[in-house]
Amino acid sequence: MEGINSNKSLAEVENGIIEDFSMYEEWLDKYEYLIDLGKNLEPYPESARTEDRLIKGCQSRVWLDSKFEDGKLYFAADSDAIITKGIISLLISVYSGRTPQEILSSDFSFIDKIGLKENLSPTRSNGLVSMISTIKALALEKSNV
Repeated sequence: MEGINSNKSLAEVENGIIEDFSMYEEWLDKYEYLIDLGKNLEPYPESARTEDRLIKGCQSRVWLDSKFEDGKLYFAADSDAIITKGIISLLISVYSGRTPQEILSSDFSFIDKIGLKENLSPTRSNGLVSMISTIKALALEKSNV
């Protein structure tokens, strides 16, 4: 679990993602990009695929693990669905290696700016909201540490 973008500011990482997505005009290409992101996720240990790590509210199964180290949250995740795996990979690339305060101060607006929410099915969109809520809840829990 590491923060691949933690040497950049949150705004820089979010703007980079907006830029990456703007290179593609068609949503099919953007889905391909998301799928590729999911393929690049660190392998998730079978032993961590436990009920307590499942994100509630997702149609597919999404496991999210976190550790708090040196004042920062680090995430690892996996999903049994390829697009969902890409979505959680995208979120991890932005928020892993950040302080709880950075995560809690984020408005997650880059999601809207890339058009992700409106181009997902309602169930996937609900799953995205659940993933964001879980990341925020973990940050809130650690913000008081």
